[in-house]
Amino acid sequence: MQLKRYEECLADFQHSFKALRGNQLIDYKALGLRHKLYACEILNNMALAEAQMDHWEEAQKNLLKALNYKTETKLTIIDKALQSTLKQRLFRLVEFPSKELFKPNKHYVAELERKDYLGKAKVVASVIPQDDFSGFAPLQPQVDNGPAHPKEPEVLRALEGEPHTVLYEFVPATSDELAVVPGNIVFVLQKGSDNWASVVFNGRKGLVPYNYLQHLEISLDSKQMKEGSEPRSREPPNRPKRNKGLTPGETGNGDVQSEDAPSADNPCIIKVYHTFTFAFLLTPGAPYATLIDKISKKLNVSSNSITLSLTLDTSGHSRIDADTDMESVWSQADHGRITMWCYITEQNMAKPQHEIQYVALHSYESSNREDLNFNQGDTITLLCKVNEDWLEGQCNGQTGIFPAAFVEEAPVNGQ
Repeated sequence: MQLKRYEECLADFQHSFKALRGNQLIDYKALGLRHKLYACEILNNMALAEAQMDHWEEAQKNLLKALNYKTETKLTIIDKALQSTLKQRLFRLVEFPSKELFKPNKHYVAELERKDYLGKAKVVASVIPQDDFSGFAPLQPQVDNGPAHPKEPEVLRALEGEPHTVLYEFVPATSDELAVVPGNIVFVLQKGSDNWASVVFNGRKGLVPYNYLQHLEISLDSKQMKEGSEPRSREPPNRPKRNKGLTPGETGNGDVQSEDAPSADNPCIIKVYHTFTFAFLLTPGAPYATLIDKISKKLNVSSNSITLSLTLDTSGHSRIDADTDMESVWSQADHGRITMWCYITEQNMAKPQHEIQYVALHSYESSNREDLNFNQGDTITLLCKVNEDWLEGQCNGQTGIFPAAFVEEAPVNGQ
Protein backbone atom coordinates (compact mmCIF):
# COMPACT_ATOMS: atom_id res chain seq x y z
CA MET A 1 0.00 0.00 0.00
CA GLN A 2 2.85 2.37 0.78
CA LEU A 3 4.17 1.90 -2.75
CA LYS A 4 0.73 2.80 -4.16
CA ARG A 5 0.42 -0.54 -5.98
CA TYR A 6 -3.20 -0.86 -5.02
CA GLU A 7 -4.27 -3.48 -7.60
CA GLU A 8 -1.54 -5.88 -6.49
CA CYS A 9 -2.42 -5.26 -2.86
CA LEU A 10 -6.09 -5.96 -3.55
CA ALA A 11 -5.18 -9.26 -5.26
CA ASP A 12 -3.03 -10.29 -2.29
CA PHE A 13 -5.79 -9.48 0.21
CA GLN A 14 -8.33 -11.45 -1.84
CA HIS A 15 -5.99 -14.44 -1.93
CA SER A 16 -5.53 -14.24 1.86
CA PHE A 17 -9.29 -14.05 2.41
CA LYS A 18 -9.85 -17.16 0.27
CA ALA A 19 -7.19 -19.00 2.28
CA LEU A 20 -9.35 -18.54 5.42
CA ARG A 21 -11.97 -20.81 3.80
CA GLY A 22 -14.86 -19.07 5.52
CA ASN A 23 -13.31 -19.09 9.00
CA GLN A 24 -13.51 -15.98 11.14
CA LEU A 25 -9.87 -16.12 12.20
CA ILE A 26 -6.64 -18.10 12.15
CA ASP A 27 -4.76 -18.61 15.42
CA TYR A 28 -1.02 -19.06 14.84
CA LYS A 29 -0.38 -20.24 18.39
CA ALA A 30 0.05 -23.80 17.14
CA LEU A 31 3.01 -22.56 15.09
CA GLY A 32 4.56 -20.77 18.06
CA LEU A 33 3.33 -17.30 17.06
CA ARG A 34 1.19 -15.22 19.39
CA HIS A 35 -0.94 -13.67 16.68
CA LYS A 36 -4.48 -14.03 15.36
CA LEU A 37 -5.42 -13.09 11.80
CA TYR A 38 -9.04 -11.95 11.57
CA ALA A 39 -11.11 -12.14 8.40
CA CYS A 40 -12.63 -8.73 9.13
CA GLU A 41 -9.14 -7.18 9.14
CA ILE A 42 -8.43 -8.57 5.67
CA LEU A 43 -11.78 -7.22 4.41
CA ASN A 44 -10.89 -3.85 5.95
CA ASN A 45 -7.66 -3.73 3.92
CA MET A 46 -9.52 -4.84 0.78
CA ALA A 47 -11.93 -1.93 1.28
CA LEU A 48 -9.05 0.50 1.73
CA ALA A 49 -7.44 -0.69 -1.53
CA GLU A 50 -10.76 -0.15 -3.34
CA ALA A 51 -11.07 3.31 -1.77
CA GLN A 52 -7.58 4.25 -2.92
CA MET A 53 -8.77 3.50 -6.48
CA ASP A 54 -11.99 5.55 -5.92
CA HIS A 55 -14.17 2.43 -5.88
CA TRP A 56 -16.20 3.57 -2.87
CA GLU A 57 -19.15 1.29 -3.50
CA GLU A 58 -16.93 -1.81 -3.55
CA ALA A 59 -15.17 -0.57 -0.44
CA GLN A 60 -18.49 -0.19 1.38
CA LYS A 61 -19.54 -3.72 0.35
CA ASN A 62 -16.35 -5.20 1.79
CA LEU A 63 -16.83 -3.35 5.07
CA LEU A 64 -20.45 -4.48 5.37
CA LYS A 65 -19.23 -8.01 4.78
CA ALA A 66 -16.57 -7.50 7.46
CA LEU A 67 -19.28 -6.75 10.02
CA ASN A 68 -20.50 -10.35 9.65
CA TYR A 69 -16.99 -11.65 10.42
CA LYS A 70 -16.36 -9.37 13.41
CA THR A 71 -15.73 -11.63 16.45
CA GLU A 72 -14.71 -9.24 19.25
CA THR A 73 -16.22 -5.95 20.29
CA LYS A 74 -12.77 -4.41 20.61
CA LEU A 75 -12.43 -4.43 16.83
CA THR A 76 -14.11 -1.03 16.44
CA ILE A 77 -11.87 -0.25 13.50
CA ILE A 78 -14.45 -1.76 11.14
CA ASP A 79 -17.16 0.62 12.39
CA LYS A 80 -14.88 3.63 12.04
CA ALA A 81 -13.86 2.57 8.51
CA LEU A 82 -17.50 2.20 7.47
CA GLN A 83 -18.29 5.70 8.67
CA SER A 84 -15.29 7.02 6.70
CA THR A 85 -16.51 5.43 3.46
CA LEU A 86 -19.87 7.13 3.81
CA LYS A 87 -17.98 10.44 3.78
CA GLN A 88 -15.55 9.12 1.10
CA ARG A 89 -12.59 9.53 3.39
CA LEU A 90 -9.64 7.17 3.69
CA PHE A 91 -9.23 5.17 6.87
CA ARG A 92 -6.44 3.35 8.69
CA LEU A 93 -4.72 0.22 7.31
CA VAL A 94 -4.52 -2.85 9.57
CA GLU A 95 -0.85 -3.91 9.69
CA PHE A 96 1.02 -6.75 11.29
CA PRO A 97 2.96 -5.68 14.39
CA SER A 98 6.53 -4.88 13.49
CA LYS A 99 7.85 -6.13 16.84
CA GLU A 100 8.49 -9.75 17.70
CA LEU A 101 5.41 -11.91 17.30
CA PHE A 102 6.70 -14.61 19.62
CA LYS A 103 9.49 -14.85 22.14
CA PRO A 104 9.68 -17.92 24.40
CA ASN A 105 10.19 -17.61 28.12
CA LYS A 106 13.87 -17.60 29.05
CA HIS A 107 13.31 -19.89 32.01
CA TYR A 108 11.48 -22.37 29.80
CA VAL A 109 14.26 -22.39 27.20
CA ALA A 110 16.95 -22.79 29.87
CA GLU A 111 15.34 -25.99 31.16
CA LEU A 112 15.17 -27.64 27.76
CA GLU A 113 17.49 -30.57 27.19
CA ARG A 114 19.96 -30.30 24.37
CA LYS A 115 19.35 -32.72 21.53
CA ASP A 116 21.80 -33.68 18.78
CA TYR A 117 19.50 -34.00 15.78
CA LEU A 118 22.34 -34.57 13.30
CA GLY A 119 24.18 -37.20 15.31
CA LYS A 120 27.80 -38.17 14.95
CA ALA A 121 29.32 -39.48 11.74
CA LYS A 122 30.42 -43.09 11.71
CA VAL A 123 33.17 -44.57 9.55
CA VAL A 124 31.61 -47.27 7.38
CA ALA A 125 34.56 -48.12 5.14
CA SER A 126 38.09 -46.82 4.95
CA VAL A 127 41.33 -47.83 3.27
CA ILE A 128 43.16 -47.06 6.52
CA PRO A 129 43.01 -49.90 9.06
CA GLN A 130 41.20 -49.10 12.34
CA ASP A 131 40.16 -45.68 11.08
CA ASP A 132 37.69 -44.04 13.48
CA PHE A 133 38.19 -40.39 12.50
CA SER A 134 35.15 -38.41 11.33
CA GLY A 135 34.81 -34.74 10.56
CA PHE A 136 37.13 -32.25 8.92
CA ALA A 137 40.88 -32.46 9.37
CA PRO A 138 42.31 -29.18 10.71
CA LEU A 139 45.07 -27.33 8.92
CA GLN A 140 48.54 -28.35 10.02
CA PRO A 141 50.44 -25.45 11.60
CA GLN A 142 53.71 -24.42 10.03
CA VAL A 143 56.46 -25.10 12.56
CA ASP A 144 60.20 -24.91 12.36
CA ASN A 145 62.08 -28.12 11.68
CA GLY A 146 58.85 -29.86 10.75
CA PRO A 147 58.66 -32.93 8.53
CA ALA A 148 59.44 -32.35 4.87
CA HIS A 149 56.46 -34.45 3.68
CA PRO A 150 53.41 -35.79 5.53
CA LYS A 151 53.16 -39.49 6.22
CA GLU A 152 51.75 -41.44 3.31
CA PRO A 153 48.51 -43.31 4.03
CA GLU A 154 48.05 -46.92 2.97
CA VAL A 155 45.57 -46.30 0.14
CA LEU A 156 47.00 -48.40 -2.65
CA ARG A 157 45.91 -51.71 -1.14
CA ALA A 158 42.24 -50.84 -1.86
CA LEU A 159 42.82 -50.25 -5.61
CA GLU A 160 42.31 -53.06 -8.10
CA GLY A 161 45.31 -53.70 -10.34
CA GLU A 162 48.65 -51.94 -10.67
CA PRO A 163 48.61 -48.20 -11.51
CA HIS A 164 50.19 -47.18 -14.82
CA THR A 165 50.33 -43.90 -16.68
CA VAL A 166 49.63 -43.71 -20.43
CA LEU A 167 52.56 -42.47 -22.52
CA TYR A 168 51.01 -42.40 -25.99
CA GLU A 169 47.56 -42.02 -27.48
CA PHE A 170 45.98 -45.35 -28.42
CA VAL A 171 43.08 -45.63 -30.87
CA PRO A 172 41.24 -48.99 -30.59
CA ALA A 173 40.75 -51.13 -33.66
CA THR A 174 38.36 -53.70 -32.15
CA SER A 175 35.47 -53.52 -29.71
CA ASP A 176 37.41 -55.09 -26.82
CA GLU A 177 40.20 -52.49 -26.94
CA LEU A 178 40.15 -49.29 -24.88
CA ALA A 179 40.88 -45.75 -26.06
CA VAL A 180 43.33 -43.79 -23.88
CA VAL A 181 45.35 -40.59 -24.24
CA PRO A 182 48.67 -39.49 -22.72
CA GLY A 183 48.41 -38.66 -19.05
CA ASN A 184 45.58 -41.06 -18.26
CA ILE A 185 46.10 -43.31 -15.23
CA VAL A 186 44.95 -46.89 -15.79
CA PHE A 187 45.10 -49.96 -13.58
CA VAL A 188 46.55 -53.10 -15.16
CA LEU A 189 44.62 -56.24 -14.21
CA GLN A 190 46.55 -58.73 -16.29
CA LYS A 191 49.44 -58.66 -18.75
CA GLY A 192 49.50 -61.21 -21.56
CA SER A 193 52.44 -62.80 -23.28
CA ASP A 194 51.59 -60.91 -26.48
CA ASN A 195 52.42 -57.56 -24.78
CA TRP A 196 48.74 -56.65 -24.40
CA ALA A 197 47.36 -55.68 -20.99
CA SER A 198 43.84 -55.84 -19.62
CA VAL A 199 43.26 -52.49 -17.88
CA VAL A 200 40.54 -50.52 -16.07
CA PHE A 201 39.99 -46.84 -16.84
CA ASN A 202 37.03 -44.81 -15.53
CA GLY A 203 35.14 -48.00 -14.70
CA ARG A 204 35.61 -49.49 -18.20
CA LYS A 205 37.70 -52.54 -18.96
CA GLY A 206 39.59 -53.17 -22.17
CA LEU A 207 42.89 -54.06 -23.83
CA VAL A 208 45.78 -51.64 -24.28
CA PRO A 209 49.34 -52.32 -25.55
CA TYR A 210 51.58 -52.63 -22.52
CA ASN A 211 54.44 -50.80 -24.27
CA TYR A 212 52.17 -47.73 -24.30
CA LEU A 213 52.18 -47.70 -20.47
CA GLN A 214 54.62 -46.94 -17.70
CA HIS A 215 54.40 -48.20 -14.15
CA LEU A 216 53.37 -45.45 -11.75
CA GLU A 217 54.14 -45.15 -8.06
CA ILE A 218 51.27 -43.15 -6.56
CA SER A 219 52.64 -41.05 -3.73
CA LEU A 220 51.91 -37.82 -1.91
CA ASP A 221 55.34 -36.66 -2.96
CA SER A 222 54.68 -33.94 -5.51
CA LYS A 223 57.98 -34.58 -7.26
CA GLN A 224 57.18 -38.22 -7.94
CA MET A 225 53.70 -37.39 -9.25
CA LYS A 226 55.14 -34.77 -11.57
CA GLU A 227 57.74 -37.10 -12.99
CA GLY A 228 55.22 -39.90 -13.59
CA SER A 229 52.61 -37.65 -15.25
CA GLU A 230 54.85 -36.16 -17.98
CA PRO A 231 54.33 -38.04 -21.27
CA ARG A 232 57.22 -38.71 -23.55
CA SER A 233 57.61 -36.68 -26.71
CA ARG A 234 58.92 -39.41 -29.03
CA GLU A 235 56.74 -41.37 -31.48
CA PRO A 236 54.63 -44.23 -30.09
CA PRO A 237 55.89 -47.80 -30.57
CA ASN A 238 54.46 -50.20 -33.09
CA ARG A 239 51.17 -51.90 -32.33
CA PRO A 240 51.88 -55.42 -30.98
CA LYS A 241 50.33 -58.43 -32.67
CA ARG A 242 47.48 -60.20 -30.95
CA ASN A 243 47.58 -63.92 -30.23
CA LYS A 244 45.74 -66.20 -32.63
CA GLY A 245 42.00 -66.35 -32.22
CA LEU A 246 39.49 -63.68 -33.14
CA THR A 247 38.19 -61.40 -30.44
CA PRO A 248 34.44 -60.81 -30.05
CA GLY A 249 33.15 -58.43 -32.70
CA GLU A 250 36.10 -58.93 -35.10
CA THR A 251 35.84 -60.63 -38.53
CA GLY A 252 38.43 -62.65 -40.30
CA ASN A 253 39.44 -59.67 -42.42
CA GLY A 254 40.24 -57.63 -39.35
CA ASP A 255 37.17 -55.44 -39.77
CA VAL A 256 35.07 -54.59 -36.79
CA GLN A 257 31.54 -55.86 -37.10
CA SER A 258 28.61 -54.39 -35.23
CA GLU A 259 27.26 -56.58 -32.48
CA ASP A 260 23.70 -55.77 -33.52
CA ALA A 261 24.13 -56.74 -37.18
CA PRO A 262 22.63 -60.21 -37.87
CA SER A 263 24.95 -62.85 -39.19
CA ALA A 264 25.25 -66.61 -39.36
CA ASP A 265 26.80 -66.61 -35.90
CA ASN A 266 24.22 -64.16 -34.54
CA PRO A 267 20.73 -65.56 -35.28
CA CYS A 268 17.85 -63.16 -35.51
CA ILE A 269 15.00 -63.13 -32.96
CA ILE A 270 11.59 -63.48 -34.62
CA LYS A 271 8.77 -62.19 -32.41
CA VAL A 272 5.29 -63.27 -33.56
CA TYR A 273 2.00 -61.76 -32.37
CA HIS A 274 -0.90 -64.25 -32.50
CA THR A 275 -3.65 -64.89 -29.97
CA PHE A 276 -0.58 -65.20 -27.79
CA THR A 277 2.98 -63.98 -28.34
CA PHE A 278 5.93 -66.27 -28.96
CA ALA A 279 9.47 -65.94 -30.27
CA PHE A 280 12.12 -68.12 -31.81
CA LEU A 281 15.58 -67.84 -33.36
CA LEU A 282 16.21 -68.05 -37.09
CA THR A 283 19.31 -67.59 -39.19
CA PRO A 284 19.19 -64.33 -41.18
CA GLY A 285 18.66 -64.91 -44.88
CA ALA A 286 16.58 -68.06 -44.35
CA PRO A 287 13.95 -68.70 -47.06
CA TYR A 288 10.23 -68.33 -46.60
CA ALA A 289 9.72 -72.10 -46.37
CA THR A 290 11.95 -72.31 -43.30
CA LEU A 291 10.17 -69.40 -41.64
CA ILE A 292 6.65 -70.69 -42.24
CA ASP A 293 7.65 -74.21 -41.21
CA LYS A 294 8.90 -72.92 -37.83
CA ILE A 295 5.64 -71.06 -37.18
CA SER A 296 3.53 -73.97 -38.44
CA LYS A 297 5.17 -76.39 -36.00
CA LYS A 298 4.82 -73.90 -33.17
CA LEU A 299 1.08 -73.42 -33.75
CA ASN A 300 0.51 -77.06 -34.80
CA VAL A 301 -1.46 -75.99 -37.86
CA SER A 302 -1.01 -76.33 -41.59
CA SER A 303 1.31 -73.80 -43.22
CA ASN A 304 -1.34 -73.12 -45.89
CA SER A 305 -3.66 -71.59 -43.28
CA ILE A 306 -1.05 -69.13 -41.96
CA THR A 307 -0.83 -65.52 -43.13
CA LEU A 308 2.19 -63.43 -42.06
CA SER A 309 2.63 -59.68 -42.08
CA LEU A 310 5.18 -57.14 -40.91
CA THR A 311 2.35 -54.87 -39.70
CA LEU A 312 -1.16 -55.26 -38.34
CA ASP A 313 -2.49 -54.79 -41.86
CA THR A 314 -2.10 -57.91 -44.02
CA SER A 315 -2.67 -56.01 -47.27
CA GLY A 316 -0.04 -54.27 -49.36
CA HIS A 317 3.72 -54.71 -49.18
CA SER A 318 3.72 -55.74 -45.52
CA ARG A 319 2.32 -59.21 -46.27
CA ILE A 320 4.81 -62.08 -46.36
CA ASP A 321 4.18 -65.10 -48.61
CA ALA A 322 6.06 -67.44 -50.93
CA ASP A 323 6.46 -64.71 -53.56
CA THR A 324 7.94 -62.17 -51.14
CA ASP A 325 11.56 -61.12 -51.54
CA MET A 326 13.02 -62.36 -48.24
CA GLU A 327 15.99 -60.00 -48.53
CA SER A 328 13.61 -57.07 -48.02
CA VAL A 329 12.16 -58.86 -44.98
CA TRP A 330 15.54 -59.46 -43.38
CA SER A 331 16.49 -55.84 -44.04
CA GLN A 332 13.75 -54.87 -41.56
CA ALA A 333 15.78 -56.37 -38.69
CA ASP A 334 16.42 -53.82 -35.95
CA HIS A 335 19.19 -54.76 -33.52
CA GLY A 336 18.82 -58.42 -34.52
CA ARG A 337 15.02 -58.50 -34.03
CA ILE A 338 12.00 -58.69 -36.36
CA THR A 339 8.36 -58.42 -35.31
CA MET A 340 5.63 -60.18 -37.28
CA TRP A 341 1.87 -60.67 -37.03
CA CYS A 342 0.32 -64.08 -37.67
CA TYR A 343 -3.27 -64.79 -38.74
CA ILE A 344 -4.85 -68.22 -39.27
CA THR A 345 -7.68 -69.00 -41.67
CA GLU A 346 -10.03 -71.22 -39.68
CA GLN A 347 -11.58 -73.04 -42.63
CA ASN A 348 -8.15 -74.23 -43.76
CA MET A 349 -6.89 -75.30 -40.37
CA ALA A 350 -5.68 -78.84 -40.38
CA LYS A 351 -6.49 -81.04 -37.44
CA PRO A 352 -3.57 -83.02 -36.06
CA GLN A 353 -3.70 -86.76 -36.66
CA HIS A 354 -2.84 -87.68 -33.06
CA GLU A 355 -4.54 -85.06 -30.92
CA ILE A 356 -3.86 -85.20 -27.19
CA GLN A 357 -6.52 -83.77 -24.95
CA TYR A 358 -6.61 -82.97 -21.25
CA VAL A 359 -9.47 -82.49 -18.81
CA ALA A 360 -9.29 -79.66 -16.28
CA LEU A 361 -9.31 -80.91 -12.68
CA HIS A 362 -9.54 -77.37 -11.31
CA SER A 363 -10.45 -73.95 -12.67
CA TYR A 364 -7.49 -71.72 -13.63
CA GLU A 365 -7.64 -67.93 -13.97
CA SER A 366 -4.69 -65.64 -14.64
CA SER A 367 -4.23 -61.99 -15.58
CA ASN A 368 -1.25 -62.77 -17.85
CA ARG A 369 -1.97 -62.58 -21.56
CA GLU A 370 0.16 -65.66 -22.24
CA ASP A 371 -1.85 -67.87 -19.85
CA LEU A 372 -4.90 -69.98 -20.80
CA ASN A 373 -7.98 -69.59 -18.59
CA PHE A 374 -10.40 -72.48 -18.19
CA ASN A 375 -13.01 -73.91 -15.84
CA GLN A 376 -13.17 -77.26 -14.11
CA GLY A 377 -14.23 -79.99 -16.54
CA ASP A 378 -13.17 -78.14 -19.71
CA THR A 379 -11.39 -80.09 -22.44
CA ILE A 380 -8.00 -78.70 -23.46
CA THR A 381 -6.15 -79.64 -26.66
CA LEU A 382 -2.42 -79.99 -26.11
CA LEU A 383 -0.17 -78.02 -28.46
CA CYS A 384 3.22 -78.57 -26.86
CA LYS A 385 4.96 -79.25 -23.57
CA VAL A 386 6.80 -76.20 -22.26
CA ASN A 387 8.49 -78.03 -19.36
CA GLU A 388 7.57 -80.47 -16.62
CA ASP A 389 5.32 -77.97 -14.88
CA TRP A 390 3.76 -76.02 -17.77
CA LEU A 391 1.88 -77.01 -20.92
CA GLU A 392 0.56 -75.07 -23.91
CA GLY A 393 -2.86 -75.74 -25.35
CA GLN A 394 -6.16 -74.50 -26.78
CA CYS A 395 -9.53 -74.23 -25.05
CA ASN A 396 -12.71 -72.39 -26.01
CA GLY A 397 -10.97 -70.73 -28.97
CA GLN A 398 -8.10 -69.40 -26.85
CA THR A 399 -4.43 -70.43 -26.84
CA GLY A 400 -1.96 -70.13 -23.98
CA ILE A 401 0.08 -71.88 -21.33
CA PHE A 402 -1.28 -73.46 -18.13
CA PRO A 403 -0.02 -75.48 -15.13
CA ALA A 404 0.21 -79.22 -15.74
CA ALA A 405 -0.95 -79.92 -12.19
CA PHE A 406 -4.41 -78.47 -12.98
CA VAL A 407 -5.25 -81.07 -15.66
CA GLU A 408 -5.10 -84.75 -16.40
CA GLU A 409 -4.89 -86.53 -19.74
CA ALA A 410 -8.28 -87.47 -21.14
CA PRO A 411 -8.78 -91.21 -21.90
CA VAL A 412 -8.64 -92.17 -25.59
CA ASN A 413 -11.51 -94.37 -26.85
CA GLY A 414 -12.65 -94.94 -23.29
CA GLN A 415 -9.28 -96.31 -22.17
